[in-house]
Amino acid sequence: MAAPLSDGERRKQISVRGIAGLGDVAEVRKSFNRHLHFTLVKDRNVATPRDYYFALAHTVRDHLVGRWIRTQQHYYERDPKRIYYLSLEFYMGRTLQNTMVNLGLQNACDEAIYQLGLDLEELEEIEEDAGLGNGGLGRLAACFLDSMATLGLAAYGYGIRYEFGIFNQKIVDGWQVEEADDWLRYGNPWEKARPEYMLPVHFYGRVDHTPEGVKWVDTQVVLAMPYDTPVPGYKNNTVNTMRLWSAKAPNDFNLQEFNVGDYIEAVLDRNLAENISRVLYPNDNFFEGKELRLKQEYFVVAATLQDIIRRFKSSKFGCRDPVRTCFETFPDKVAIQLNDTHPALSIPELMRILVDVEKVDWDKAWEITKRTCAYTNHTVLPEALERWPVSMFEKLLPRHLEIIYALNQMHLDRVAALYPGDIDRLRRMSVIEEGDCKRINMAHLCVIGSHAVNGVARIHSDIVKNSVFKDFYELEPEKFQNKTNGITPRRWLLLCNPGLADVIAEKIGEGFITDLSQLKKLLDFINNETFIRDVAKVKQENKLKFAAYLEEQYKVKINPSSMFDVQVKRIHEYKRQLLNCLHAITLYNRIRSDPSKSFVPRTIMIGGKAAPGYHMAKMIIKLITSVGEVINNDPYVGDKLKVIFLENYRVSLAEKVIPAADLSQQISTAGTEASGTGNMKFMVNGALTIGTMDGANVEMAEEAGEENLFIFGMRVEDVEALDRKGYNAQEYYQRLPELRQAVDQISSGFFSPRDPGCFKDIVNMLMYHDRFKVFADYEAYIKCQGQVDKLFMDPREWTKKVIRNIACSGKFSSDRTITEYAREIWGVEPSATKIPPPNLPRD
Repeated sequence: MAAPLSDGERRKQISVRGIAGLGDVAEVRKSFNRHLHFTLVKDRNVATPRDYYFALAHTVRDHLVGRWIRTQQHYYERDPKRIYYLSLEFYMGRTLQNTMVNLGLQNACDEAIYQLGLDLEELEEIEEDAGLGNGGLGRLAACFLDSMATLGLAAYGYGIRYEFGIFNQKIVDGWQVEEADDWLRYGNPWEKARPEYMLPVHFYGRVDHTPEGVKWVDTQVVLAMPYDTPVPGYKNNTVNTMRLWSAKAPNDFNLQEFNVGDYIEAVLDRNLAENISRVLYPNDNFFEGKELRLKQEYFVVAATLQDIIRRFKSSKFGCRDPVRTCFETFPDKVAIQLNDTHPALSIPELMRILVDVEKVDWDKAWEITKRTCAYTNHTVLPEALERWPVSMFEKLLPRHLEIIYALNQMHLDRVAALYPGDIDRLRRMSVIEEGDCKRINMAHLCVIGSHAVNGVARIHSDIVKNSVFKDFYELEPEKFQNKTNGITPRRWLLLCNPGLADVIAEKIGEGFITDLSQLKKLLDFINNETFIRDVAKVKQENKLKFAAYLEEQYKVKINPSSMFDVQVKRIHEYKRQLLNCLHAITLYNRIRSDPSKSFVPRTIMIGGKAAPGYHMAKMIIKLITSVGEVINNDPYVGDKLKVIFLENYRVSLAEKVIPAADLSQQISTAGTEASGTGNMKFMVNGALTIGTMDGANVEMAEEAGEENLFIFGMRVEDVEALDRKGYNAQEYYQRLPELRQAVDQISSGFFSPRDPGCFKDIVNMLMYHDRFKVFADYEAYIKCQGQVDKLFMDPREWTKKVIRNIACSGKFSSDRTITEYAREIWGVEPSATKIPPPNLPRD
């Protein structure tokens, strides 16, 4: 890629990438050539870039395996309490560069590859993203794995190895088109299949109540095949495991007595079983009650719990010590964290194993289950809550349904005893929702079955306690906690923004990499002219580099001295990309009405995927692309304003755009975004935030000072007051001429001349049933954007605010978040001890 600066050369100057010792470089070269030779010897003699990528990946992987084996051996011998993070999503992105960073190998590899006449960055671009997540929830799980390894916790991530991850997004004629993400097409060098740990998972069947106990019989069996991926901590020689399950049909599948004679059909039907791990459901903050999804949820839970119990029983003490066949100590050795309600079946499944299989007394089993499990809530939107039809459970998981009924009865008896005669409270608090279709409320199941329930930012945890789970909070206030989300500074600063990391390290050393609170030390340099200049220079270089990338990939030319105004996240009405869009139209109308007036040039970039079935979200993308089409081709506008839709937003694109952003848009309606984590990534990478008092924005403003963010709009109280009064969009439409003009243009077909009625659904929603009150915040938003323009015209003052934001972003490290989970929920202490590396003898 024709970068504005010789990038390979610049990368070598960057100290935070580790010193490239001559021995290391020679070793990497030797290993690389060996791997390349064995790749090619098979059938070709001309190496492709992909061959080079695989040779490098295998070289780096060689440095992991010794540490991986040693870490697992270390856990086996010391038998610490194990942390199991259960999630249906792990949005990992690419692995090569992250592994080099955490092993301190980056400069050695850079130099070795350079000596071989290749470009490391070009090879890194060949790797596919592991897109096994939708957005925030899945990416949070990935950041948490990095932090747990860096903090030396004996932690395991458990999920599903989807054959197809989040779809690739193509924009065709301004519309989103999905294509399958065949990420495993060329193989995955980072995973290791573990067929020796394959486990059976049961579905369907019926329940027999016998004198010897309860039996779940006549089930269909699917096998769960584990694939392990190493998770390295930062320079501490710890390598943890992410274990993802893949579905396999047993060899006798459909070949039992009833299917005699149709052998071919029976073998083809193996696909039915194996479809369980075929594809990630592409919904973010939305519940789609499909049977295949419920199968996925039980599949990951059933396989994982068998694995957890096997490890509990066979750990070192299990050999001699009878304590391990007794489950009394289970919660002292095992913590299970439920990432949202998706793995909620862990609760009845653990009960089933303890009671039916291990013959533990019911009340004892319930105590063990509650002490083991903890639940993280991720959303307050009602459409996102999982409510499964009882009829589906009856068919698919009959024993679990019985257990859930029994648990609910126990729970309601307790509530009835405490609140006699309060029938409505019983209805509100039941796990079973009565109605035309009886449903199981999975969030209620999680709350009664866990010893800790947490939200993911302070404002969200307050909403959880005061509205979503109000009745439960009154019953057991001690259960409810806050754990404000964080991001890993390894991927989101060191890896994606080495220039900034280096400028910081020059001033305060490298301690911030594992203790982000040390960024506070930068407050001493807020008026340091050299530092101000260096920070501004890094930002400008990042902008030039991203501009070059955009030109190369999408053939769009942008003005690198314009303000890079960025909103990247899933497309959703509550995230209010429409508000951003209305601002863009308003700016356009102002330029048109006085083209000679001086203007702060902006490049507005919006990116994100819409769930394939979410009509309004897809219309929003079409509106953004249509507005861009008009603005970007209007000669009166020139390079004063551009609107760019960033296609196929994903982890690897985030790593490019975030370091280049000047302005970060976090503009959800107050009370709807649980936390947000993109907001934190922008903050640590030197963008300023325009946002509402929602999610973690509240705490960001508290850390940096509200005057150092551009905060606007209704607070939660204002939204509630407006709900009581009744939100009337027409009122704002009548009162605000610029808003009316923009809405009229959308509705008249100004942005869709070939299909004037194209956006009638959007206009109708905004005018008559907008749950997220876009117009109510329009005036304050436009005014606040004026303040942004004003500050941007004073680069020195802008950069001083940037430095203050970076300096105050330390709280938002996932290391801090995980330390809080460890101490306050899991009952373990993070450890700073380094495991000795494979080349040194063990202690």
